[in-house]
Amino acid sequence: MRRGALVGRLMDGDRNLHRPVWVRMFAIGAGYHRYFSHRAYSTSRSFQFILAFLAQSSAQKSVLWWAAKHRHHHLHSDTEQDVHSPRHTGFVYSHVGWIFYRQHDATDLMNVSDFASYPELVWLHKFEVLPAAVVAGFCFLVAGWSGLVVGFLWSTVLVYHATFSINSVAHVHGRKRYVTGDDSRNNWLLALFTMGEGWHNNHHAYQSSARQGFRWWEIDMTYYVLAILSWFRIVWDLKAPPKRVLRNEQRLGSRVIRRTAEQLAGRFNSEAIALAIKASIHGTELPLQDAAFLLRHRVDFRSSYMPSRNQLLAEAQEMFAKTRSLDDIVDRAYELLVESVGSLLLAPPPFAKATPQAAPASRLR
Repeated sequence: MRRGALVGRLMDGDRNLHRPVWVRMFAIGAGYHRYFSHRAYSTSRSFQFILAFLAQSSAQKSVLWWAAKHRHHHLHSDTEQDVHSPRHTGFVYSHVGWIFYRQHDATDLMNVSDFASYPELVWLHKFEVLPAAVVAGFCFLVAGWSGLVVGFLWSTVLVYHATFSINSVAHVHGRKRYVTGDDSRNNWLLALFTMGEGWHNNHHAYQSSARQGFRWWEIDMTYYVLAILSWFRIVWDLKAPPKRVLRNEQRLGSRVIRRTAEQLAGRFNSEAIALAIKASIHGTELPLQDAAFLLRHRVDFRSSYMPSRNQLLAEAQEMFAKTRSLDDIVDRAYELLVESVGSLLLAPPPFAKATPQAAPASRLR
């Protein structure tokens, strides 16, 4: 009988599961992410503390730790330095594994110096599990075991996976409206589950926007709540993307151009191109050093072996979303490819062991 009563209480608690899930999901998106990580709007010091407390009730560590890691993620998104990139660390690790590794426990307070100056936030950072413990105790007092198990534990797991799916799924599945130099994607289904965080490619294109759904049909519940709070002056100065960003007419920054160019250059096999050049001059009196020099400085020499700029442009048009900076990306990718092939020409054996027949540039991909 007691076991049956306990199961019944848990089932009753399941009906109210959505309440703590959505409250804490909002605190994560509006607090951890849009406010503490990106300063997408302004608020009072008291509401800042409330946001921090509610966000930390999700047991995803302190707001200072969360914001520091997230700012680091944007600085190195989908590079080898990114702590949760599916491209480099695998899907499972990027989804949930990384947060439990002790090597990521440290907090770079210099990266969040704008918030580390608040004593109450430093106090929450020191006692990071306290908000979660308080909410867990409150759930138990209000609804007993069903409140603790369903209202807190189950909802915490759901919020965990909803949040972590942005690090994993939103960098693998979805559509890319903008060129951002990383794998971020817009995923409408994740946007529904995460109250708007699934418009991830939009976010990476303009990180400081309080609104992540850039089109009217892109549902962003977190922004809608923030807009309502702004009517009562609880929050204010909600930042929005400029019109040139909404029209996808902005010029890309040098870092995005470089990363995107590296992706484009990587689609062509520089080793095969270098081997073809070596094979073509095998038996001639042309030293490899001179060949490397000609490759870098003589267009008529490189055109016999390298893919043409038009080939790179066609590849870029297939790979990337529309951008005004496409020519800049192609030019930089071409420079990177020439530099890579030139370096390989000067590389000592064992690279020079193979002497294959020269191949046309169209096949060296």
